[in-house]
Amino acid sequence: MAFEPQISSELATQVARLGLVHEASATVALRRITELATRAVHGCAGATAVRWSTGDASEPLDQAGTHPHLAYLSEIQCTRRAGPSYDAARSETPVFCADTLAETRWPDYTPLALQRGVRCFADTVYRTGPVIVTLTMYGVVPGGLDRRELSLGALLAAQGGAAVSNTRLYEDAHRTATQLRQAVEARSIVDQAKGVLMHAMGCDADTAFAELKRISQTRHVKLTAIAQRIVSGHRSEAKGPH
Repeated sequence: MAFEPQISSELATQVARLGLVHEASATVALRRITELATRAVHGCAGATAVRWSTGDASEPLDQAGTHPHLAYLSEIQCTRRAGPSYDAARSETPVFCADTLAETRWPDYTPLALQRGVRCFADTVYRTGPVIVTLTMYGVVPGGLDRRELSLGALLAAQGGAAVSNTRLYEDAHRTATQLRQAVEARSIVDQAKGVLMHAMGCDADTAFAELKRISQTRHVKLTAIAQRIVSGHRSEAKGPH
């Protein structure tokens, strides 16, 4: 009978919360993945997660870790562009090491891991669109990570990758909406300033706008700032002395 890792109702709720983009930035989502992996995967004493760019040369975009020394192991791989996490991201293939002491694939990395008490590790990877997320789980005894439970880590990486992707889409949409609102507000204040100048100078809209640009260029001040000053000054004059 195949072994199936058990997912508690609490864990299921926490995994589902990863997708709530209004509650998390990409970094927060990654940190939650590492925390959940440490709590849920048997033998996982700590974890790190990295969001990578896609392409021939994967670039780290965001990182998170449960412990400073594990965060260092993640950072050193990102800096050197070498190590199990980097290879997992580049090949989009999971990596497993049952005993760091016997590991020979990454001769520059494994001594650093051993110095920090890492005796086994597993990297799972998930890609959604232009986002790749790697989740690295670390154990403190050889063979401490049960291969049969690593599917739970893969689930967390998948849900976390989706959360990070959704967060990016949400942030892009929010940024666009903000830019559009600012553009509308700027247009409104410029139109108001044009109206003030048209009344004061007895000119048409094009002439008023040309005057706004002339003042802006002469004083080296943004056109919207000049427009705001003209409108504010007009409002003050309209109110008159108290």
